[in-house]
Amino acid sequence: MSYVEGFLIAVPTAKKREFIEHARLADQVFLDLGALRVAECWGSNVPHGKQTDFYRAVHAREDETVVFSWIEWPDKAARDAVNERLNEMMASDDRFNREKNPMPFDGSRLIYGGFEMILDQKGNAA
Repeated sequence: MSYVEGFLIAVPTAKKREFIEHARLADQVFLDLGALRVAECWGSNVPHGKQTDFYRAVHAREDETVVFSWIEWPDKAARDAVNERLNEMMASDDRFNREKNPMPFDGSRLIYGGFEMILDQKGNAA
């Protein structure tokens, strides 16, 4: 079954266009390396909670929007193989060059993790 990496990011709301362009370039790397799907989701209805919420998780400020993203891989082994290659690519591939392709968000507040898919249900909607 598929393996999913999930990400939460606080992105300055004024930099939405820059984020989309940055993500388009970076996401293509993962697709080129075998990802089945990459999704970038701009928060549009993200409620503030009483104890926990997405905003607190990434220490989002009032001028930032929470972005929820994921990469779907065929399996964990495929993801692990890509992880090995990413270290060398970060040193040689211009798509990872922070001067040529700066991150339009504070990467120190990015949250990520890998998840084994245990249930995948689909509806009949066309």
